[in-house]
Amino acid sequence: MDNVVRVNMSVFESLLQASPLVQLTLLILVMLSVLCWAIAIQKYKQFSLLSTSNQLFLEKFDNSLSLDKIYEGLKNFPESSAARIFAAGYSEMKKIADSPRREEKGGAPLQLTGIDNVERVLRKSIDMEVAKMEENVSLLATTGSTGPFIGLFGTVWGIMGSFHKIGQMGTATLAVVAPGISEALIATAIGLAAAIPAVMLYNHFIAQIRKQEMVLNNFSSDFLNIAKRNFFRE
Repeated sequence: MDNVVRVNMSVFESLLQASPLVQLTLLILVMLSVLCWAIAIQKYKQFSLLSTSNQLFLEKFDNSLSLDKIYEGLKNFPESSAARIFAAGYSEMKKIADSPRREEKGGAPLQLTGIDNVERVLRKSIDMEVAKMEENVSLLATTGSTGPFIGLFGTVWGIMGSFHKIGQMGTATLAVVAPGISEALIATAIGLAAAIPAVMLYNHFIAQIRKQEMVLNNFSSDFLNIAKRNFFRE
C-alpha cells in the first residue's frame, strides 16, 4: 500500500512540476476526453430513444390502413425520425392533392411530377435527420486523430526540457532527467487515453447512424410504394 501511495504521489508531483506548456497540453487532452465522454453519453441516449420511437412508429405504420389516421397520431411519436419523415411526405402529398390539377393534351392528369416532388421531400427529410444524428460526432473523430499528436507534442517538449537541464547541470544523472522524462511519458499516456476511446466511440456511433439511415431509407421506399400504388398513376 505504501508503494502505491509513493507512486501516485510521484506522478502527481510530476504533473505539478511539469512545464506550463506541458501542463496546458495535458489540460487540453483532459478537456477533449471529457467532451468525448459527454458526447458519448448524449449520443447513447439519443440513439436509444430514437431506435425505440422508430420501432413503435413503424409498427403502427405497418398495421394501419389509413395514412390519415397515422398522421393524426403523430403527436404520440415526437422523438421518431421516421414519423417526421412521414409528416413531410404526407404534407407534400396534401399540397399536391389540394393544388389545381394540370392536364396533358389527352386529358390525363400530370402526376409524375407530383411523385417526384414527394420523393425529393423524403430524401431531403432523411438528409436532415442524418445531419441531426451526426451532430458533435466529428469531435470524436478529431480527438481520435489529433490526440496522439497533441500528446506527442507534450512528449517532445518534456524530453527537450530534460536535455536542457542536462546542459545546465553538465551531467545526465537520473535526478536531472527523470522529471522531464516523466512528464513526457505522462503526456504520451494521456494522449493515447483520450484518442483510443474516441476512435472506438466514433466507429460505434457511425455504425448506429448508418443503421438508422438504412431504416429511414427502407421506410421512405415503403411510403413511396404505397403512394404510387394508391394515389398516383403512372
